[in-house]
Amino acid sequence: MMDYNTQRKKLILPEYGRCIQQMVDYAKTIGDRAERQNCANTIIALMANMQEQRTDPDELRNKLWNHLAAMADYELDIDYPVEIVHHEEAKDKRERLPYPQHKIEKRHYGYIVESLIRKLSEIEDEDERVELAGLVANQMKRSLASWNRDALDDDKILEDLARATDGKVDLKADNFDFIPDNSLFGNVQQAKKKKRK
Repeated sequence: MMDYNTQRKKLILPEYGRCIQQMVDYAKTIGDRAERQNCANTIIALMANMQEQRTDPDELRNKLWNHLAAMADYELDIDYPVEIVHHEEAKDKRERLPYPQHKIEKRHYGYIVESLIRKLSEIEDEDERVELAGLVANQMKRSLASWNRDALDDDKILEDLARATDGKVDLKADNFDFIPDNSLFGNVQQAKKKKRK
């Protein structure tokens, strides 16, 4: 029967390969401590050849000995020249990065546009609010166009803007000029023409 890697024990550090893992497993079975230490030094030399030498030599040495200990399940009885940090302890030191959890009502506009709309509601000066509302409405159109070209509807965008600001911003389609649809897709069409040539 063939011996496939999928049937073997899972590698702790796959970047070193199964041969290095087998050497580490063999080193654990050596009875003589001096011979075991010599075997570990040889394994470290092989592991160092696999690494790029861009890093600080002391940092690389520390990393390699810690990797050797991890590959041996911390059961290799040798004199380590560096302090060994157990894998579980290293995991505990890392804190999980907070990922922002924003509820976005209209995903096709995105979080930034929705935050602009919220800020728009807070502006007191009517002229400034209308001017900024025009910029936000055009950005909403760009966002909607990148999401789905077929769903472009100026009235729908103005309706969404009015609803999101609770009626504080109510632009009318007859007195507000959106950016033309062909300017939204002009760059894409020009790129296609260049590819055809």
